[in-house]
Amino acid sequence: MQPEKGKVRALGLSSGGLDSILAALVLRRQGIAVEWVAFETPFFSADKARQAALLNGVPLTVRPITGVYVKMLKNPPVGYGRHMNPCMDCHALMFRLAGERMRATGADFLFSGEVLGQRPMSQTRQSLRYVEKHSGFDGYILRPLSAQRLPETIPEKEGWVDRTQLLGISGRGRKEQIQLARVYGVTEYPAPAGGCLLTDKHYARRLRDLFAHRDQPAERELELLKYGRHFRLNSDAKVVVGRSQTENEAMLRCCDPAVDIQVKIRDYAGPLALMPHGGNKAAVLLAATICAGYSKAPRIVKAVAAEVARPDGREVLRVIALPPSDFSRLLI
Repeated sequence: MQPEKGKVRALGLSSGGLDSILAALVLRRQGIAVEWVAFETPFFSADKARQAALLNGVPLTVRPITGVYVKMLKNPPVGYGRHMNPCMDCHALMFRLAGERMRATGADFLFSGEVLGQRPMSQTRQSLRYVEKHSGFDGYILRPLSAQRLPETIPEKEGWVDRTQLLGISGRGRKEQIQLARVYGVTEYPAPAGGCLLTDKHYARRLRDLFAHRDQPAERELELLKYGRHFRLNSDAKVVVGRSQTENEAMLRCCDPAVDIQVKIRDYAGPLALMPHGGNKAAVLLAATICAGYSKAPRIVKAVAAEVARPDGREVLRVIALPPSDFSRLLI
């Protein structure tokens, strides 16, 4: 459908980074009404997008997508990158969801700040084509920063966007973007850095373990993977041991007292130990022993009291504080 003259609307995916900002401003300079959508899961947040929207006056919608994202993440058609990052299928999913919003809100096309060749796997010509084809919105995805190096999109062919005012940036350098930022008066933007936990090897290892033992993990379990030391006790139980007071507090926010077990060592400073979905008696005893090993309790000298908070009540166990090296084989 041809938009009314002077009322072209574009919906962009925003990471909150400089490229996302510039893509929106390049289109806005043409008189196009731009807005953003950003997606959130436990693996990545929209905080940078919120800040960018505030600083640059671009309307932003933030949508949580954990359920549909995890379904894709368990079996991405193209597979993973170095760890558990399904970048191409992730981008295709996000454009599909953004396209649904485009239709619902009456926007005319989609855009992003992707730059051809900036990332060796997810932003090659072939990868960008895969994403577009599998998004369900073939022809409607414009990448303003690299448009002159890519095939014309429907918005360009139809004259909704002036292709001559778009750019032909490519490669991993950022000199052109920084110069363009000066032109547009953009002075505040985050340093380029990966914000996706799926690219982190430690988080990815814990996630693989969780998927191997839980068919449908709750969102709080995915959040919990960010904190503490994780130990696999048996096929049905694990324990997470905090590394600081800040982590202890974050772990408590991930706790469901109706199903989880908490362990603390009485009389000595030490971490919180959290067992998602609990465990049998042997597993709880082992979790308490590990918790004691990371506390200030004297090593091996005497048994100490471990307070165990279960969904059905509390109990105190007597455990020996063994050195953490004794449990290293259980670390995930």
